[in-house]
Amino acid sequence: MKQKFNQGGRPHKINPAAYRYVVRFDAAENGVFLTLYEKSGAINKATFIKNVLLGKSFKVFVVDENTRVFIDKLSSFNSQYRTIGIEYNTVVKTLREDFNEKKAMKALYKLEQLTIELVKLNREIVALAKDFDERWSQKSL
Repeated sequence: MKQKFNQGGRPHKINPAAYRYVVRFDAAENGVFLTLYEKSGAINKATFIKNVLLGKSFKVFVVDENTRVFIDKLSSFNSQYRTIGIEYNTVVKTLREDFNEKKAMKALYKLEQLTIELVKLNREIVALAKDFDERWSQKSL
């Protein structure tokens, strides 16, 4: 009976990649190649080239800086609305406690009108965001 002794080293690959090819690009072609490679998000250039040559599908993600800024601004509105709501409650409590009924009602009327304007503005923002989403968001096919 033969015994296999461990000779050390790394185990052999089942399907080694032994065939290599060389591609040469000029400066303009290299610029286009690098742009496509960066957009693809591939792990390395060899994997990217294999996927392109062998027709495997790959995704290209494009991050638009303006879109990111727009989304950041929209998300900051939520915290601002929360702050306005807290301040609104504080103002109403203060009016009720510190002012007579006539002055409080006058101030509450002004506050109500400003709140209505804020709601209208919020609806316009939501409409603009939906319009932006319909025009510029990437839809998966």
